[in-house]
Amino acid sequence: MLDLILHDCSLPDGRRGIDIGIQDGRIAAIAPGLAANAHQSLDAAGHLVTPPFVDAHFHMDSTLSYGLPRVNRSGTLLEGIELWGELKPTLAQDALVERALAYCDWAAAKGLLAIRSHVDVSDPRLLAVEALLHVRERVKPYLDLQLVAFPQDGVLRAAGALDNLQRALDMGVDVVGGIPHFERTMQQGAESVRLLCELAADRGLPVDMHCDESDDPLSRHIETLACEAHRLGLQGRVTGSHLTSMHSMDNYYVSKLLPLIREAGVSVVANPLINITLQGRSDTYPKRRGMTRVPELMAAGVPVAFGHDCVMDPWYGLGSGDMLEVAHMGLHVAQMTSQDAMRACFDAVTATPARILGLRDIGLEIGKRADLVLLQAGDPIEAIRLRATRLLVLRAGRVIARTPPATAELFLEGRPGSLSFMPPRPA
Repeated sequence: MLDLILHDCSLPDGRRGIDIGIQDGRIAAIAPGLAANAHQSLDAAGHLVTPPFVDAHFHMDSTLSYGLPRVNRSGTLLEGIELWGELKPTLAQDALVERALAYCDWAAAKGLLAIRSHVDVSDPRLLAVEALLHVRERVKPYLDLQLVAFPQDGVLRAAGALDNLQRALDMGVDVVGGIPHFERTMQQGAESVRLLCELAADRGLPVDMHCDESDDPLSRHIETLACEAHRLGLQGRVTGSHLTSMHSMDNYYVSKLLPLIREAGVSVVANPLINITLQGRSDTYPKRRGMTRVPELMAAGVPVAFGHDCVMDPWYGLGSGDMLEVAHMGLHVAQMTSQDAMRACFDAVTATPARILGLRDIGLEIGKRADLVLLQAGDPIEAIRLRATRLLVLRAGRVIARTPPATAELFLEGRPGSLSFMPPRPA
């Protein structure tokens, strides 16, 4: 006897009328018309069932701090960094924990059950590290939280930054971070990449660097990151986040860079909401879009995920933890409007980031943990179009969030009724 059967599901690969059987918190069967008895059954009514959303790039230590100590009036990256520098000395651990837990609740309600968060280690108190390590344990029953030791002020530029980063890793932070383009010189940026990759290799840890978050086509630290990943045997353990300078590089150089990234086994995370907002600010017109070359990276065989990056913090005053909003923006910015490309954008907030984060227990396969999301949509493209309502969110086979269907009640002459914004399905 199964614990639960989800009846009449549509799956991301196009299969319809599928039942999903769950036993002991894991997927036990995926087949049409499961005849097995179950303690509980839920009717998906033909809606889309997917693995959970995964955010491969976020800053949970700053989330929900919008307006502290003041609002970012210019909306620029540099004023955001300046604001964060003003805010850090005043941070209180209880407030950090409270904001992070509130965001994790938002995430769970949106079907976002895994997040990789960069945590600033520039403050020698490591107050934010302690807070998010506590949050990581608190949310473990319903959300996988990975932490990246992120030297926001530069690991070579700021006094004591390397020691702070190593102490954060000793405390249990999962990933080595960096920000080479923020070091004082290109040479020091390259040196920071080498130093941090060697540290990760010595400790057996992954690497995830903010890399070339700039409009400068000569910011080429991703080249160094790929070379160090190859030299140190870190293939499959290294991620370059942002890479926005690639939107300004000439095509010949990029034609050399793309195979280098692929051969080094480096993954990429673009952050469409933030990249389109913060980059290209010094341009008049023509104005650059500011996001890295997502379609070209994917075509070259590089795993590419989309991250939310910021929600209501010094850099971005919007956001709600909705990864479908991220995919929706990524689709538009990258002009990925073919059928295959739109599905790839859905993968960029589900399956691909799960692989990048090494979350082997997430997926719509027999034996995987039954972390599932029932969306008010029939397929991934419709889910992005509608930013579909999460009707149910399951963690290990248990419903942890439920949202009523989005409908509008009409009072039109001759056409009263309700409207769901989903086209009629063929019989």
